[in-house]
Amino acid sequence: MTTETHTTPSTDTDLTIASARARIDALDEQIIALITARVTASAEVQRARLAAGGRRVHLARENEILRRYHAGLGSAGTHVAMRLLELCRGTL
Repeated sequence: MTTETHTTPSTDTDLTIASARARIDALDEQIIALITARVTASAEVQRARLAAGGRRVHLARENEILRRYHAGLGSAGTHVAMRLLELCRGTL
């Protein structure tokens, strides 16, 4: 039989980790809210472009976004931007 013990943060390390994780969780909530807002804005742009007879996706604009994320975050930023653009393309 195994007994599972739950400990409360008691060392400086435990407190540091718990505090950092709480900040990460709060940041994740903000990031999700910002991504949701970005998806909404992107859909608005796409609807307007389509209504004007244009294409839903503007590749030059996407390349501009990829460059911005790469400049800010390095090569990982390019991957983040690709996923973000994929998410924002969505369906209308």
